[in-house]
Amino acid sequence: MTRLLLSIWDRVSIYVPIAMMGLMALGTYWLVENSPKAEKPVVQRPVRHEPDYFMKDFSVTTFVESGRLKSEVFGAAARHFPDTDMLEIDQIRIRSFDDQGRLTTATANRALTNDDASVVELFGNALLVREAQPDPSGNMLPRIEFRGEYLHANTDTERVKSNKPVQLRRGNDVFVGDTMDFDNINQILVMQGRVKGVITPKPSSGAKR
Repeated sequence: MTRLLLSIWDRVSIYVPIAMMGLMALGTYWLVENSPKAEKPVVQRPVRHEPDYFMKDFSVTTFVESGRLKSEVFGAAARHFPDTDMLEIDQIRIRSFDDQGRLTTATANRALTNDDASVVELFGNALLVREAQPDPSGNMLPRIEFRGEYLHANTDTERVKSNKPVQLRRGNDVFVGDTMDFDNINQILVMQGRVKGVITPKPSSGAKR
């Protein structure tokens, strides 16, 4: 009997390692199948220069935190581009107020502007005007008018630039040039190319009698 059992055990023990290897293989397969899968990398699609929304016959009004009116923008049609976060507006009209409440208006056939119209590019029949108003010291500032086919204006820095011919009218004085860079805060005007200017003498106070 003992010899029979030993004989059976010898035969069974031959298959024990094979069975153990099979169990280990099954366990490994189960772990692989049930382990968390690595997420596939998300491919970032490039943002195309295509509008994501449109407006027609619209007006947009913005205010500063204190509630003061900052700007009003009117247009026949507008397209928003998410890649630049800019609005392209047809037949634009702008009314913008600075911290002192001084009014600047602008019109053009087409424009590119940011959300509050503090930075705007005007294309075609561009006209930008700051009406005559007193400065903080009470001195009267003359009316300033810019005309051209292209104007780049920043109402926060009070700077107007153009790489195309521009006419600048300040009060009764008129200047024209092929390019222009006007800094209203520092009262610096730089014109290049074919520059011409007409400066009207200030009226005299009159001779004493």
